[in-house]
Amino acid sequence: MLTIDHCREGRIEWEFVKDTYTYLQQGDLQINSKEHPAIGFSFPLNHYHGITVAVYIEEASKALADILEGFSVDLKLLQNKFCSSKKPFIVRAKDSINHIFSELYKVPDTIRMSYYRIKVLELLLFLSAADIADDGEERPYFPKKQVETVKEIMRYMTEHPDKHFTLEELSLSFGIPLTTLKICFKGIYGASVYAYMRSYRIQAAAMMLRQTDESITAVAGRVGYSNPSKFAASFKEITGMSPTEFRKHPV
Repeated sequence: MLTIDHCREGRIEWEFVKDTYTYLQQGDLQINSKEHPAIGFSFPLNHYHGITVAVYIEEASKALADILEGFSVDLKLLQNKFCSSKKPFIVRAKDSINHIFSELYKVPDTIRMSYYRIKVLELLLFLSAADIADDGEERPYFPKKQVETVKEIMRYMTEHPDKHFTLEELSLSFGIPLTTLKICFKGIYGASVYAYMRSYRIQAAAMMLRQTDESITAVAGRVGYSNPSKFAASFKEITGMSPTEFRKHPV
């Protein structure tokens, strides 16, 4: 089987043999085969929006011979083109590929299956002709131990949003080298520790403003902002509205 994954939003974590993990992020295209089977997956950001096209090579090859008279799509050659290495092929999807997938996300139900067939054929034809096999990115693979430690650090920080920890403190407390912490955290969550927590604090504050009657100053304190002005500035930068505006017109 040949699988083609397109990530539109969010992030997906793939677990492979030998306890290693890699990540597909927004705008990525992955092409994989049964030669590199994933044994599990999850969503580090608790959100993923994408499309997976699964092609059963033997059955599809017979069907394509009748459908694409005059065109050439050799699925086995396609598999060898993108999946000859020991790792899945991952690339930043170009405009031409994004265009194909963008139309798949907004198909009317009345024509969905027929339209899917047409667009998948277009995708296979494009990949057959495209010279992008050398554009695959060498994505880092992280050992299970590192991934588990970084996830534990994330849980600890999000359980204490009112506290601020330095990276050095986290490195020592959880027994992980500082550089490894930085690289692995960004690999899993797509952002630095600082950027991730800043966004998390504002999202948590937005929920409090929406669901409670606590003062804005109290909410700011609960997510680690002792200065209400700095909180208001960060809140507006991330949400596009001041805390007062958000409370009046929550999104």
